[in-house]
Amino acid sequence: MKLSIVATLYKSAPYIREFHERASATAQKLVGDEYELVLVNDGSPDNSLDMAVQLTERDRHVVIVDLSRNFGHHKAMMTGLAHSKGERIFLIDSDLEEEPEYLTSFTPQMETESCDVVYGVQEQRKGGWFERWSGQWFYLFFKALTGLTLPENVVTARLMTRRYVDALLRHEEREVFMAGLWHITGFDQHPHIVKKHSTSETTYNFRRKMSLLVNSVTSFSNAPLVSIFYIGVSISLLALVYIIYLVVHWMFLAKPMSGWTSVMASIWLLGGMVISFIGVVGIYLSKIFSETKQRPYTIVRQVYGKQDN
Repeated sequence: MKLSIVATLYKSAPYIREFHERASATAQKLVGDEYELVLVNDGSPDNSLDMAVQLTERDRHVVIVDLSRNFGHHKAMMTGLAHSKGERIFLIDSDLEEEPEYLTSFTPQMETESCDVVYGVQEQRKGGWFERWSGQWFYLFFKALTGLTLPENVVTARLMTRRYVDALLRHEEREVFMAGLWHITGFDQHPHIVKKHSTSETTYNFRRKMSLLVNSVTSFSNAPLVSIFYIGVSISLLALVYIIYLVVHWMFLAKPMSGWTSVMASIWLLGGMVISFIGVVGIYLSKIFSETKQRPYTIVRQVYGKQDN
């Protein structure tokens, strides 16, 4: 099989039929009948699954991977890639904010430049000022805390070779951050400027973005743990200098007046720092706990499709 198109389904009922038609037409134009369309139902609460299953009854190219519940977008994408069989794999969102027709421009670029990945990059990040601002700061914080420079404003859409996807699937983290895994997998990756449309309201609110930032940083860097050590050393040195100052002041100048405000401020400051440091350590411990249990990051309930094997 020459091509696999992989997409996830979550509240995707309004877009499934058009996505199927456009993706199928684009694939047939490029590889004829040698393609498959792998759709992963990530516990969608609407009737996305029923609509997708109906597609399998009249199109043998469609394969539906139904997960037992909602596991998250990134884990669902990894599951879809694991079920793909094509020599080249085109990963894309199904909500039509990214056009299936990107494939017609990604393919010649991959052939001309002999690369393993062609990924979409927005020339200008879509959304309002908050979405653009938070996206920009996300990349800045991630680079500062991990040392990894991720391509900014990337979209899900990307065309990948089989050897790259096989290497990507060797990552077995339970806490999956796809942008980081795409980057550290390596190989020759080239960008392609695309325009992303706004067809639906984003599900990544501020809380989810903060959660993603914490998860991504703690998955790819131990900088927060190391910084705790240096902050502790700095506080100890400052405290030592201040103690020496107080002793000298008491011995040679005058006894300092007791200050309730300064004492309480110091207690609250150090108490807050201790609690936050314990929280950082707790995050890493929770990740170790999750990894050591070796639970599958997704569970497939059923696979629908009429393809051979």
